[in-house]
Amino acid sequence: MSSDNRIDPSVAPSGDGCVECDQAGGWWFHLRRCAQCGHIGCCDDSPAKHATAHYRETGHPVIRSFEPGEAWFWDFESSQLYESGPELAPPVSHPLDQPTPGPAGRVPENWAQTLR
Repeated sequence: MSSDNRIDPSVAPSGDGCVECDQAGGWWFHLRRCAQCGHIGCCDDSPAKHATAHYRETGHPVIRSFEPGEAWFWDFESSQLYESGPELAPPVSHPLDQPTPGPAGRVPENWAQTLR
């Protein structure tokens, strides 16, 4: 995968957690980072699916995992997974002490039953 106008490696992530879930007091399963603007959204296994919503609202088609130890990219337009891609501005994942699912204190005890 080459860097193009759909990917801006200089843009830092928008924060440590899903922007919309943090604003609403929600929680997430895994996090995804928009490779174009840095927006952090929750994955499609999360209740709110904010990363996909961000793509639909903005047209920014490429996301990268924001999970520790994961460096894959997903292209919504081609439905293609890339095991690696350009280095993005740090940090490349949420903090290691942030639990998955997260964030701490907002995840319901029955969280596994609420996924997809």
